[in-house]
Amino acid sequence: MSKENIIEVRGVSKSFGGLKAVSDCSLQVEKGSITGLIGPNGAGKSTLFNIVAGTLSPDVGEVIFDGEDVTSLKPHELYEKGMLRTFQIAHEFSHMTALENLMVAASEQPGESLFQSWFSTKHVTDFDYEVRRMANDVIDFLHLGHVKGELAGNLSGGQKKLLELGRTMMTDAKAVLLDEVAAGVNRTLLKDLASNIQRMNKELGYTFFVIEHDMDLIGELCDPVIVMAQGTVIAEGPMEEIRANPEIIEAYFGSAVEAAS
Repeated sequence: MSKENIIEVRGVSKSFGGLKAVSDCSLQVEKGSITGLIGPNGAGKSTLFNIVAGTLSPDVGEVIFDGEDVTSLKPHELYEKGMLRTFQIAHEFSHMTALENLMVAASEQPGESLFQSWFSTKHVTDFDYEVRRMANDVIDFLHLGHVKGELAGNLSGGQKKLLELGRTMMTDAKAVLLDEVAAGVNRTLLKDLASNIQRMNKELGYTFFVIEHDMDLIGELCDPVIVMAQGTVIAEGPMEEIRANPEIIEAYFGSAVEAAS
């Protein structure tokens, strides 16, 4: 695998009964990029995304992550290797504050060990202090200081998405899969969300793989953009090239893309 690619999908197929959702599909996500995945309903995007994220196993084909075959790994195993996923509907701990939601995301906390809680209390205390400091840094980075003491369940849809993005910053993430990041977010907060994704990419070196229906957001964030239809990749390139391709517009998007242009 090329050293430039953090994710590589090789010849993946997936069927459900007689329906072939993904068919001999291959694509790459370059390290340090914000790569978009788009296509009409039924194109196989969500199925492929779930295969990459470890939620589904392919019938055939491989998923390579950071040079390693991870095809058979589950989401929690991918998490440990640095692949994280956010969801269309944010999954917050509603009865914990925004700051606490970030703190619990830190991995390998010694306080989770009964032995260390009893016999290494200083180590546990020092680690908790560092996690709190890191969580406050993330809060500041995302400009969420005004809600850090608020219960996460009381946050708006956009704030919850920002919080979920912040949780990825509490780990050693190598790549973040963003699933419908615009869903349930008002346009003002969506600008903040997009800005923070770009900052995480440019300032912190995060790689993002984005599945999204909002063509304007994809155009703002992503290069390259990968287009799927009928279970496989049909085009890849900058969004301006995708928008200008009359065959793609006519066959797969129709007036939806024209309206978003």
